Amino acid sequence: MKNVLLSFMFVLLFLALEISCFGGQTGFTQEDRERLVRLETTLKVFMEQVDKRFEQVDKRISELREDMNKRFEQMDKRFIELREDMNKRFEQVDKRFEQVDKRFEEMREDMNKRFEEMINFLWMLVGIFTTLTAVVIGFAYWDRRTIIRKARDEAIETIEREGRLKEFIKALRAYASEDEKFATVLRSFGLL
Repeated sequence: MKNVLLSFMFVLLFLALEISCFGGQTGFTQEDRERLVRLETTLKVFMEQVDKRFEQVDKRISELREDMNKRFEQMDKRFIELREDMNKRFEQVDKRFEQVDKRFEEMREDMNKRFEEMINFLWMLVGIFTTLTAVVIGFAYWDRRTIIRKARDEAIETIEREGRLKEFIKALRAYASEDEKFATVLRSFGLL
């Protein structure tokens, strides 16, 4: 930038010299010298002002750059914080999913236990019902057999006691003692 200003200053100086040369005079006059001195001072002031402005612009640019860097650093920090926060939240969500999975597993195990208990209870009921049925049938068979035997014996006793049948059977037994064929027949009917 300074090179441009120096070049600009030399061009102005050259132009000023050319103008004075074309004016018809062959040498520098006092007036030309004063004009060149004023031009030099003006250029120096102009260059100083331009340098100050460039310095201010450079300063503003460096301030803006520093401010931008600070903002980018803040944004980076925010991104890092957001990433960490998101990671924490994802970890929490993962923990919650693990807890839910654990609860489902516990519920499934509990349901399996309950089904096993229900099946065991149903097997117990089937066993109890089968046992009761077998006992009732056995009791009925035993009772029937006992009652029929008792009834038959009582009927025979009653018939023998009350009727002439007893005497008739005695007579048949007495005859069977004499005749062997007849005795076999009575034995086959259980009367001897």
